[in-house]
Amino acid sequence: MDFPLATILIPAMDMLRPPPDDALRRVVHDEVHARPMPLITLPARVLYVAVRHAADNSREQELAHLQTLPGQSGLTQADLASSFARMRLSAASSGQASQVLQWERHTEFTRYVLLLPLPAGCCAGLDPQPPGIDPEIRRWLAGIPGQTIAAIDLWMLHDELDPAQTEDRMERARRWFAAMHGDPQQPVRLFGAQLGQGHSWGLSDFQIGPDGFERMLVLAPQATSDERAGRIALRLLELETYRLMALRGLPTAKQLGPFLHQAEQELVTITGQMKQDEAIEEELLDRLIALAASVERATAEHAWRYSASRAYFALVRARMDELREKPIRGTQSMRDFIQRRTSPAMATVAASEERLSALSERISRSSGLLRTRIDISAEQQSQQLLHKLTRGQELQTRLQTTVEGLSIAAISYYMVSLVLYAAKAAKGAGLLPWQPETVAGVSIPFVLLLVWWLTRRIHHKLSHDIGGH
Repeated sequence: MDFPLATILIPAMDMLRPPPDDALRRVVHDEVHARPMPLITLPARVLYVAVRHAADNSREQELAHLQTLPGQSGLTQADLASSFARMRLSAASSGQASQVLQWERHTEFTRYVLLLPLPAGCCAGLDPQPPGIDPEIRRWLAGIPGQTIAAIDLWMLHDELDPAQTEDRMERARRWFAAMHGDPQQPVRLFGAQLGQGHSWGLSDFQIGPDGFERMLVLAPQATSDERAGRIALRLLELETYRLMALRGLPTAKQLGPFLHQAEQELVTITGQMKQDEAIEEELLDRLIALAASVERATAEHAWRYSASRAYFALVRARMDELREKPIRGTQSMRDFIQRRTSPAMATVAASEERLSALSERISRSSGLLRTRIDISAEQQSQQLLHKLTRGQELQTRLQTTVEGLSIAAISYYMVSLVLYAAKAAKGAGLLPWQPETVAGVSIPFVLLLVWWLTRRIHHKLSHDIGGH
Protein backbone atom coordinates (compact mmCIF):
# COMPACT_ATOMS: atom_id res chain seq x y z
CA MET A 1 0.00 0.00 0.00
CA ASP A 2 1.36 3.46 -0.85
CA PHE A 3 1.38 6.06 1.90
CA PRO A 4 1.38 9.80 1.25
CA LEU A 5 4.69 11.43 2.06
CA ALA A 6 3.00 13.66 4.62
CA THR A 7 1.95 10.64 6.65
CA ILE A 8 5.50 9.29 7.09
CA LEU A 9 7.29 12.59 7.80
CA ILE A 10 7.83 13.17 11.51
CA PRO A 11 6.51 16.54 12.71
CA ALA A 12 9.17 18.86 14.05
CA MET A 13 7.71 18.76 17.54
CA ASP A 14 7.91 14.94 17.58
CA MET A 15 11.60 14.70 16.50
CA LEU A 16 13.83 12.69 18.82
CA ARG A 17 16.38 14.65 20.80
CA PRO A 18 19.28 13.01 22.67
CA PRO A 19 20.89 14.59 25.76
CA PRO A 20 23.46 17.34 25.18
CA ASP A 21 26.55 16.21 23.23
CA ASP A 22 29.75 15.29 25.00
CA ALA A 23 32.59 17.69 24.18
CA LEU A 24 34.37 15.07 22.05
CA ARG A 25 31.36 13.41 20.42
CA ARG A 26 31.53 15.25 17.11
CA VAL A 27 35.33 15.09 16.97
CA VAL A 28 35.41 11.33 17.55
CA HIS A 29 32.43 10.63 15.31
CA ASP A 30 33.69 12.69 12.37
CA GLU A 31 37.18 11.15 12.54
CA VAL A 32 35.95 8.28 10.36
CA HIS A 33 35.19 10.84 7.65
CA ALA A 34 38.32 12.95 8.19
CA ARG A 35 40.35 11.38 5.37
CA PRO A 36 38.00 10.09 2.68
CA MET A 37 39.40 7.78 0.03
CA PRO A 38 40.07 9.35 -3.34
CA LEU A 39 37.78 8.60 -6.25
CA ILE A 40 39.86 7.59 -9.26
CA THR A 41 38.46 7.14 -12.76
CA LEU A 42 40.61 4.84 -14.86
CA PRO A 43 42.89 5.37 -16.66
CA ALA A 44 44.73 7.68 -14.29
CA ARG A 45 48.15 8.56 -13.02
CA VAL A 46 48.74 9.19 -9.33
CA LEU A 47 51.80 11.14 -8.20
CA TYR A 48 52.41 10.62 -4.52
CA VAL A 49 54.96 12.39 -2.35
CA ALA A 50 55.40 11.96 1.41
CA VAL A 51 57.79 14.40 3.10
CA ARG A 52 59.13 14.40 6.62
CA HIS A 53 58.56 17.49 8.70
CA ALA A 54 61.82 19.39 8.88
CA ALA A 55 62.67 21.47 11.93
CA ASP A 56 61.65 24.65 10.11
CA ASN A 57 58.74 23.07 8.22
CA SER A 58 55.35 24.34 9.40
CA ARG A 59 51.77 24.49 8.27
CA GLU A 60 52.39 28.08 7.19
CA GLN A 61 55.06 26.93 4.73
CA GLU A 62 52.86 24.14 3.43
CA LEU A 63 49.94 26.57 3.07
CA ALA A 64 52.10 29.04 1.17
CA HIS A 65 53.21 26.29 -1.20
CA LEU A 66 49.65 25.03 -1.72
CA GLN A 67 48.53 28.59 -2.53
CA THR A 68 50.82 28.57 -5.57
CA LEU A 69 48.65 25.92 -7.23
CA PRO A 70 46.21 27.12 -9.91
CA GLY A 71 43.02 28.43 -8.30
CA GLN A 72 44.24 27.95 -4.71
CA SER A 73 45.39 31.46 -3.88
CA GLY A 74 42.42 31.89 -1.50
CA LEU A 75 43.34 28.86 0.60
CA THR A 76 43.49 29.73 4.32
CA GLN A 77 44.90 28.17 7.46
CA ALA A 78 41.36 27.24 8.52
CA ASP A 79 41.10 25.02 5.44
CA LEU A 80 44.02 22.97 6.77
CA ALA A 81 42.85 22.85 10.39
CA SER A 82 41.61 19.25 10.08
CA SER A 83 44.98 18.10 8.65
CA PHE A 84 43.20 17.07 5.44
CA ALA A 85 42.27 19.06 2.37
CA ARG A 86 41.16 18.19 -1.14
CA MET A 87 41.70 20.72 -3.90
CA ARG A 88 40.37 20.57 -7.42
CA LEU A 89 42.80 22.01 -9.93
CA SER A 90 42.11 23.19 -13.45
CA ALA A 91 41.53 20.53 -16.10
CA ALA A 92 44.44 19.68 -18.35
CA SER A 93 42.31 19.99 -21.47
CA SER A 94 38.70 20.56 -22.48
CA GLY A 95 36.46 17.60 -21.80
CA GLN A 96 38.98 15.95 -19.46
CA ALA A 97 38.38 15.48 -15.73
CA SER A 98 39.99 17.94 -13.38
CA GLN A 99 43.21 17.23 -11.59
CA VAL A 100 42.76 16.74 -7.85
CA LEU A 101 45.28 17.17 -5.05
CA GLN A 102 44.85 15.66 -1.58
CA TRP A 103 46.93 17.09 1.25
CA GLU A 104 47.26 15.17 4.53
CA ARG A 105 49.39 16.05 7.51
CA HIS A 106 50.38 13.25 9.89
CA THR A 107 52.47 13.16 13.05
CA GLU A 108 55.82 12.69 11.31
CA PHE A 109 55.12 13.42 7.68
CA THR A 110 52.85 15.15 5.21
CA ARG A 111 51.68 13.42 2.08
CA TYR A 112 50.49 14.85 -1.21
CA VAL A 113 48.38 12.78 -3.61
CA LEU A 114 48.00 14.30 -7.06
CA LEU A 115 45.42 12.60 -9.29
CA LEU A 116 46.08 13.12 -13.00
CA PRO A 117 43.33 11.80 -15.28
CA LEU A 118 44.52 10.19 -18.51
CA PRO A 119 42.73 10.21 -21.85
CA ALA A 120 40.43 7.27 -22.51
CA GLY A 121 42.37 4.38 -23.98
CA CYS A 122 45.70 5.85 -22.88
CA CYS A 123 48.61 3.43 -22.63
CA ALA A 124 46.54 0.56 -23.99
CA GLY A 125 48.83 -2.41 -24.23
CA LEU A 126 51.30 -0.62 -21.88
CA ASP A 127 52.56 1.93 -24.36
CA PRO A 128 56.19 2.51 -23.38
CA GLN A 129 55.90 6.25 -24.14
CA PRO A 130 53.21 7.62 -21.80
CA PRO A 131 52.12 11.26 -21.86
CA GLY A 132 54.32 13.74 -20.01
CA ILE A 133 53.59 15.97 -17.03
CA ASP A 134 53.00 19.71 -17.07
CA PRO A 135 56.30 21.48 -16.27
CA GLU A 136 54.51 23.60 -13.65
CA ILE A 137 53.46 20.42 -11.82
CA ARG A 138 57.04 19.17 -11.94
CA ARG A 139 58.34 22.40 -10.44
CA TRP A 140 55.61 22.43 -7.81
CA LEU A 141 56.37 18.85 -6.71
CA ALA A 142 60.08 19.58 -6.49
CA GLY A 143 59.36 22.63 -4.31
CA ILE A 144 57.31 20.86 -1.64
CA PRO A 145 58.75 21.89 1.76
CA GLY A 146 60.30 19.00 3.67
CA GLN A 147 62.47 15.97 3.02
CA THR A 148 61.20 13.11 0.87
CA ILE A 149 60.27 9.88 2.62
CA ALA A 150 58.43 8.27 -0.26
CA ALA A 151 57.79 9.32 -3.85
CA ILE A 152 55.64 7.03 -5.99
CA ASP A 153 54.46 7.30 -9.58
CA LEU A 154 51.38 5.05 -9.72
CA TRP A 155 49.75 4.20 -13.03
CA MET A 156 46.25 2.71 -13.09
CA LEU A 157 45.30 1.38 -16.52
CA HIS A 158 42.64 -0.77 -18.08
CA ASP A 159 43.23 -4.40 -18.90
CA GLU A 160 40.80 -7.29 -19.05
CA LEU A 161 43.42 -9.59 -17.49
CA ASP A 162 42.91 -12.58 -19.73
CA PRO A 163 44.57 -15.52 -17.91
CA ALA A 164 45.80 -16.86 -21.24
CA GLN A 165 47.96 -13.75 -21.72
CA THR A 166 49.68 -13.78 -18.33
CA GLU A 167 53.18 -14.36 -19.73
CA ASP A 168 52.76 -11.75 -22.47
CA ARG A 169 51.34 -9.22 -19.99
CA MET A 170 54.28 -9.68 -17.61
CA GLU A 171 56.74 -9.23 -20.47
CA ARG A 172 55.04 -6.02 -21.58
CA ALA A 173 55.05 -4.82 -17.97
CA ARG A 174 58.80 -5.40 -17.71
CA ARG A 175 59.42 -3.39 -20.86
CA TRP A 176 57.15 -0.65 -19.54
CA PHE A 177 59.06 -0.39 -16.25
CA ALA A 178 62.38 -0.37 -18.09
CA ALA A 179 61.15 2.46 -20.34
CA MET A 180 59.90 4.43 -17.32
CA HIS A 181 63.37 4.16 -15.79
CA GLY A 182 64.84 5.55 -19.02
CA ASP A 183 66.62 2.38 -20.19
CA PRO A 184 64.47 0.07 -22.34
CA GLN A 185 67.23 -2.56 -22.33
CA GLN A 186 67.51 -2.66 -18.55
CA PRO A 187 66.50 -6.02 -17.04
CA VAL A 188 63.66 -5.56 -14.59
CA ARG A 189 62.53 -7.89 -11.82
CA LEU A 190 58.89 -7.33 -10.98
CA PHE A 191 56.96 -8.20 -7.85
CA GLY A 192 53.23 -8.32 -7.89
CA ALA A 193 50.00 -10.14 -7.25
CA GLN A 194 46.38 -10.33 -8.17
CA LEU A 195 44.61 -7.89 -5.86
CA GLY A 196 41.15 -8.34 -4.43
CA GLN A 197 41.28 -12.12 -4.99
CA GLY A 198 41.90 -11.69 -8.71
CA HIS A 199 40.04 -8.47 -9.50
CA SER A 200 43.14 -6.55 -10.64
CA TRP A 201 46.92 -6.72 -10.87
CA GLY A 202 49.44 -4.72 -8.86
CA LEU A 203 53.08 -4.64 -9.99
CA SER A 204 56.24 -2.86 -8.88
CA ASP A 205 59.99 -3.32 -9.01
CA PHE A 206 60.44 -1.43 -5.69
CA GLN A 207 63.29 0.57 -7.22
CA ILE A 208 63.87 4.32 -7.07
CA GLY A 209 64.19 5.63 -10.61
CA PRO A 210 66.58 8.31 -11.85
CA ASP A 211 63.95 10.96 -11.15
CA GLY A 212 63.60 9.88 -7.51
CA PHE A 213 60.22 8.15 -7.94
CA GLU A 214 59.25 4.53 -7.46
CA ARG A 215 56.94 3.06 -10.07
CA MET A 216 53.80 1.06 -9.44
CA LEU A 217 51.39 -0.29 -12.00
CA VAL A 218 47.78 -1.35 -11.48
CA LEU A 219 45.86 -3.13 -14.24
CA ALA A 220 42.11 -3.36 -13.73
CA PRO A 221 39.11 -4.22 -15.92
CA GLN A 222 36.84 -1.61 -17.48
CA ALA A 223 34.08 -2.22 -14.94
CA THR A 224 36.22 -1.08 -12.00
CA SER A 225 34.38 1.57 -10.01
CA ASP A 226 35.98 4.85 -8.97
CA GLU A 227 35.64 3.89 -5.28
CA ARG A 228 37.40 0.56 -5.76
CA ALA A 229 40.19 2.13 -7.79
CA GLY A 230 40.65 4.70 -5.02
CA ARG A 231 40.87 1.99 -2.36
CA ILE A 232 43.44 0.03 -4.35
CA ALA A 233 45.58 3.11 -4.91
CA LEU A 234 45.41 4.24 -1.29
CA ARG A 235 46.33 0.80 0.07
CA LEU A 236 49.32 0.46 -2.24
CA LEU A 237 50.57 3.96 -1.46
CA GLU A 238 50.11 3.52 2.28
CA LEU A 239 51.72 0.08 2.18
CA GLU A 240 54.93 1.49 0.73
CA THR A 241 54.90 4.60 2.93
CA TYR A 242 54.36 2.70 6.17
CA ARG A 243 56.97 0.13 5.13
CA LEU A 244 59.55 2.89 4.77
CA MET A 245 58.47 4.55 8.02
CA ALA A 246 58.68 1.24 9.88
CA LEU A 247 62.22 0.69 8.61
CA ARG A 248 63.35 4.04 9.99
CA GLY A 249 63.95 2.22 13.26
CA LEU A 250 66.63 0.03 11.65
CA PRO A 251 69.38 2.72 11.44
CA THR A 252 68.65 3.57 15.07
CA ALA A 253 69.02 -0.08 16.06
CA LYS A 254 72.33 -0.35 14.19
CA GLN A 255 73.56 2.89 15.71
CA LEU A 256 72.74 1.70 19.23
CA GLY A 257 74.36 -1.70 18.72
CA PRO A 258 77.93 -0.72 19.80
CA PHE A 259 76.58 1.38 22.69
CA LEU A 260 74.45 -1.50 23.98
CA HIS A 261 77.37 -3.93 23.72
CA GLN A 262 79.67 -1.57 25.62
CA ALA A 263 77.03 -0.88 28.28
CA GLU A 264 76.36 -4.59 28.76
CA GLN A 265 80.08 -5.30 29.18
CA GLU A 266 80.39 -2.47 31.69
CA LEU A 267 77.47 -3.88 33.67
CA VAL A 268 79.10 -7.34 33.66
CA THR A 269 82.33 -5.81 34.98
CA ILE A 270 80.52 -3.92 37.74
CA THR A 271 78.49 -6.92 38.88
CA GLY A 272 81.65 -9.04 38.88
CA GLN A 273 83.43 -6.54 41.14
CA MET A 274 80.45 -6.46 43.48
CA LYS A 275 81.34 -10.01 44.60
CA GLN A 276 84.82 -8.97 45.77
CA ASP A 277 85.15 -8.22 49.47
CA GLU A 278 87.60 -5.42 48.86
CA ALA A 279 85.29 -3.72 46.37
CA ILE A 280 84.57 -0.05 47.02
CA GLU A 281 80.79 0.20 47.06
CA GLU A 282 80.64 3.96 46.59
CA GLU A 283 82.82 3.80 43.48
CA LEU A 284 80.74 0.99 42.00
CA LEU A 285 77.53 2.88 42.74
CA ASP A 286 78.89 5.97 40.98
CA ARG A 287 79.71 3.87 37.92
CA LEU A 288 76.26 2.29 37.98
CA ILE A 289 74.61 5.70 38.22
CA ALA A 290 76.61 6.97 35.24
CA LEU A 291 75.73 3.85 33.25
CA ALA A 292 72.05 4.15 34.17
CA ALA A 293 72.04 7.80 33.11
CA SER A 294 73.48 6.97 29.67
CA VAL A 295 70.98 4.14 29.16
CA GLU A 296 68.04 6.30 30.21
CA ARG A 297 69.19 9.01 27.85
CA ALA A 298 69.33 6.52 24.98
CA THR A 299 65.87 5.30 25.95
CA ALA A 300 64.48 8.82 26.00
CA GLU A 301 66.02 9.59 22.62
CA HIS A 302 65.06 6.42 20.75
CA ALA A 303 62.11 4.74 22.51
CA TRP A 304 59.61 6.76 20.48
CA ARG A 305 61.29 5.62 17.25
CA TYR A 306 60.97 2.00 18.26
CA SER A 307 57.33 2.46 19.23
CA ALA A 308 56.60 4.22 15.95
CA SER A 309 58.28 1.43 13.97
CA ARG A 310 56.08 -1.16 15.69
CA ALA A 311 52.97 0.87 14.94
CA TYR A 312 53.93 1.40 11.28
CA PHE A 313 54.76 -2.27 10.78
CA ALA A 314 51.35 -3.20 12.19
CA LEU A 315 49.83 -0.91 9.54
CA VAL A 316 51.96 -2.57 6.85
CA ARG A 317 50.59 -5.98 7.77
CA ALA A 318 47.06 -4.59 7.88
CA ARG A 319 47.40 -3.10 4.39
CA MET A 320 48.82 -6.37 3.06
CA ASP A 321 45.80 -8.19 4.44
CA GLU A 322 43.44 -5.66 2.89
CA LEU A 323 44.95 -6.17 -0.58
CA ARG A 324 43.83 -9.83 -0.48
CA GLU A 325 46.56 -11.01 -2.82
CA LYS A 326 46.55 -14.03 -5.05
CA PRO A 327 49.83 -15.08 -6.69
CA ILE A 328 50.68 -14.44 -10.33
CA ARG A 329 52.25 -17.51 -11.85
CA GLY A 330 56.05 -17.18 -11.92
CA THR A 331 56.11 -13.89 -9.95
CA GLN A 332 56.95 -13.30 -6.29
CA SER A 333 54.07 -11.52 -4.61
CA MET A 334 54.36 -8.13 -2.98
CA ARG A 335 53.46 -9.65 0.36
CA ASP A 336 56.21 -12.27 0.18
CA PHE A 337 58.77 -9.71 -0.99
CA ILE A 338 57.92 -7.20 1.73
CA GLN A 339 57.76 -9.80 4.49
CA ARG A 340 61.00 -11.45 3.43
CA ARG A 341 62.88 -8.14 3.25
CA THR A 342 61.16 -6.26 6.08
CA SER A 343 60.63 -8.90 8.78
CA PRO A 344 64.37 -9.43 9.51
CA ALA A 345 64.85 -5.68 9.80
CA MET A 346 61.90 -5.36 12.14
CA ALA A 347 63.22 -8.30 14.16
CA THR A 348 66.49 -6.39 14.54
CA VAL A 349 64.58 -3.31 15.68
CA ALA A 350 62.57 -5.37 18.18
CA ALA A 351 65.72 -7.05 19.50
CA SER A 352 67.43 -3.69 19.97
CA GLU A 353 64.40 -2.35 21.81
CA GLU A 354 64.31 -5.41 24.06
CA ARG A 355 68.05 -5.16 24.75
CA LEU A 356 67.68 -1.52 25.76
CA SER A 357 64.73 -2.28 28.02
CA ALA A 358 66.38 -5.35 29.53
CA LEU A 359 69.62 -3.44 30.13
CA SER A 360 67.71 -0.75 32.01
CA GLU A 361 66.04 -3.38 34.18
CA ARG A 362 69.32 -5.18 34.86
CA ILE A 363 70.98 -1.92 35.89
CA SER A 364 68.05 -1.23 38.20
CA ARG A 365 68.39 -4.67 39.81
CA SER A 366 72.16 -4.31 40.15
CA SER A 367 71.71 -0.87 41.72
CA GLY A 368 69.26 -2.37 44.19
CA LEU A 369 71.68 -5.14 45.10
CA LEU A 370 74.55 -2.71 45.52
CA ARG A 371 72.46 -0.36 47.65
CA THR A 372 71.46 -3.34 49.80
CA ARG A 373 75.11 -4.26 50.21
CA ILE A 374 75.96 -0.66 51.12
CA ASP A 375 73.09 -0.55 53.62
CA ILE A 376 74.23 -3.82 55.22
CA SER A 377 77.80 -2.55 55.38
CA ALA A 378 76.64 0.73 56.91
CA GLU A 379 74.54 -1.19 59.44
CA GLN A 380 77.52 -3.34 60.39
CA GLN A 381 79.66 -0.25 60.83
CA SER A 382 76.93 1.29 62.96
CA GLN A 383 76.80 -1.83 65.12
CA GLN A 384 80.57 -1.79 65.53
CA LEU A 385 80.48 1.88 66.45
CA LEU A 386 77.64 1.27 68.89
CA HIS A 387 79.60 -1.60 70.42
CA LYS A 388 82.62 0.66 70.83
CA LEU A 389 80.47 3.34 72.38
CA THR A 390 78.92 0.80 74.76
CA ARG A 391 82.37 -0.52 75.69
CA GLY A 392 83.56 3.01 76.25
CA GLN A 393 80.62 3.75 78.47
CA GLU A 394 81.30 0.61 80.48
CA LEU A 395 84.92 1.63 80.94
CA GLN A 396 83.83 5.11 81.85
CA THR A 397 81.39 3.69 84.39
CA ARG A 398 84.10 1.52 85.91
CA LEU A 399 86.47 4.44 86.01
CA GLN A 400 83.79 6.60 87.55
CA THR A 401 83.12 3.90 90.17
CA THR A 402 86.82 3.75 90.98
CA VAL A 403 87.00 7.52 91.21
CA GLU A 404 83.92 7.54 93.42
CA GLY A 405 85.57 5.00 95.76
CA LEU A 406 88.62 7.21 96.03
CA SER A 407 86.38 10.19 96.53
CA ILE A 408 84.58 8.47 99.40
CA ALA A 409 87.96 7.72 101.02
CA ALA A 410 89.15 11.29 100.52
CA ILE A 411 85.94 12.83 101.85
CA SER A 412 85.96 10.45 104.79
CA TYR A 413 89.60 11.38 105.50
CA TYR A 414 88.75 15.06 105.61
CA MET A 415 85.67 14.46 107.76
CA VAL A 416 87.69 12.28 110.22
CA SER A 417 90.28 15.07 110.33
CA LEU A 418 87.51 17.51 111.21
CA VAL A 419 86.34 15.13 113.95
CA LEU A 420 89.96 14.91 115.26
CA TYR A 421 90.31 18.69 115.35
CA ALA A 422 86.95 19.03 117.02
CA ALA A 423 87.90 16.40 119.65
CA LYS A 424 91.21 18.15 120.35
CA ALA A 425 89.40 21.40 120.84
CA ALA A 426 86.89 19.77 123.17
CA LYS A 427 89.75 18.04 125.11
CA GLY A 428 91.60 21.32 125.55
CA ALA A 429 88.43 22.94 126.87
CA GLY A 430 88.01 20.12 129.37
CA LEU A 431 84.74 19.03 127.77
CA LEU A 432 85.89 15.65 126.43
CA PRO A 433 87.28 13.01 128.81
CA TRP A 434 88.60 10.81 125.96
CA GLN A 435 91.68 11.19 123.90
CA PRO A 436 91.04 12.97 120.53
CA GLU A 437 92.77 10.21 118.60
CA THR A 438 90.43 7.66 120.17
CA VAL A 439 87.37 9.68 119.18
CA ALA A 440 88.67 10.11 115.63
CA GLY A 441 89.40 6.39 115.32
CA VAL A 442 85.98 5.40 116.57
CA SER A 443 84.27 7.85 114.16
CA ILE A 444 85.94 6.39 111.05
CA PRO A 445 83.34 3.61 110.35
CA PHE A 446 80.46 5.95 110.95
CA VAL A 447 81.97 8.63 108.67
CA LEU A 448 82.61 6.09 105.89
CA LEU A 449 79.08 4.77 106.16
CA LEU A 450 77.64 8.29 106.09
CA VAL A 451 79.68 9.36 103.05
CA TRP A 452 78.81 6.16 101.17
CA TRP A 453 75.12 6.61 101.96
CA LEU A 454 75.12 10.22 100.78
CA THR A 455 76.93 9.24 97.56
CA ARG A 456 74.43 6.51 96.79
CA ARG A 457 71.61 8.90 97.55
CA ILE A 458 72.97 11.43 95.08
CA HIS A 459 73.43 8.71 92.37
CA HIS A 460 69.89 7.50 92.89
CA LYS A 461 68.56 11.03 92.55
CA LEU A 462 70.48 11.71 89.35
CA SER A 463 69.45 8.37 87.77
CA HIS A 464 65.83 9.07 88.60
CA ASP A 465 65.99 12.55 87.04
CA ILE A 466 67.66 11.25 83.82
CA GLY A 467 65.18 8.36 83.50
CA GLY A 468 62.27 10.78 83.90
CA HIS A 469 63.50 12.89 80.94
